[in-house]
Amino acid sequence: MHINDIDLNLLRVFDAIYSTRNVSRAAERLGLTQPAASQGLTRLRLLLGDALFVRAPGGVAPTPRSERLAVAVQQALATLEQALGEASQFDPAASGKTFRLHLSDIGEARFLPPLMADLHQRAPGVRLESSPWPHDQIAPALDSGAIDFALGFLPSVANTQNTQRAQVLQDRYSILLRAGHPLLARQQPGQTLALADLRQLDFVAVRSHAQTLRILQLLKLDGQVRLTAAHFLALPSIVRESDLAVLMPLNIARGFVAAGGYAIAEPDMPVRDFTVSLYWSRRFETDPGNVWLRQRLLALFADMGENPV
Repeated sequence: MHINDIDLNLLRVFDAIYSTRNVSRAAERLGLTQPAASQGLTRLRLLLGDALFVRAPGGVAPTPRSERLAVAVQQALATLEQALGEASQFDPAASGKTFRLHLSDIGEARFLPPLMADLHQRAPGVRLESSPWPHDQIAPALDSGAIDFALGFLPSVANTQNTQRAQVLQDRYSILLRAGHPLLARQQPGQTLALADLRQLDFVAVRSHAQTLRILQLLKLDGQVRLTAAHFLALPSIVRESDLAVLMPLNIARGFVAAGGYAIAEPDMPVRDFTVSLYWSRRFETDPGNVWLRQRLLALFADMGENPV
């Protein structure tokens, strides 16, 4: 026989009779009539070609075939019950689930510390895996379940049909310079940098953050890029030891300024503002684990960077 010939309800009848050793009590457990339970047992006997149970004092006793079958049936039903239970609830305190996120290197520095602190308190067994994906692969990865969330400024993902998003924060690009940069001495406090001022700067940029390179190209400043690095977080150290400038999100730049040795200049240029959003697939929108972490991410970061001025 083939598994396609078996009705799952027959296995439930079998398991109940095996556990109670009584057809009537098994019927009560399942909410069936005694004739319905007997009929189910008869169908299963015919399918398997074995009596499965024989009469015994007080009820029935399993045959050797029934004893062997019971282990597999109980394991299978337990696995199904566990899977169905997980589909309807998520217990963060008890979960050992691994969530996978798309984050850039700068996103990891910005979002992972508070997120991990929050998970340590609320979901100590939950694990995170973070890695940057090529932008054209993020939406398919979300839809396939290869990643659970993407967090960042991702306009190419925002336009995909099966992807949902929620705004996390608004930010804008600024110029990070070393404290004491010669250009700062010529600027009035609060004065923005005009395009002519920007043309006096040499820049360091990073390949993985294409938007900053696009802005420099739009302003015809890409010829003044003296260094192109692989990782964003190496740039501030380079800036501090040179007169190079870096175009970067204001809220990240503020963190470096607070540590000392840096200054922020506000450029007068178009396309400064951008929105960081959280992205997920419609396929997994109602998954309890997805819902829980999505709510935590939005609760932690929804006010982060609001009104960045």
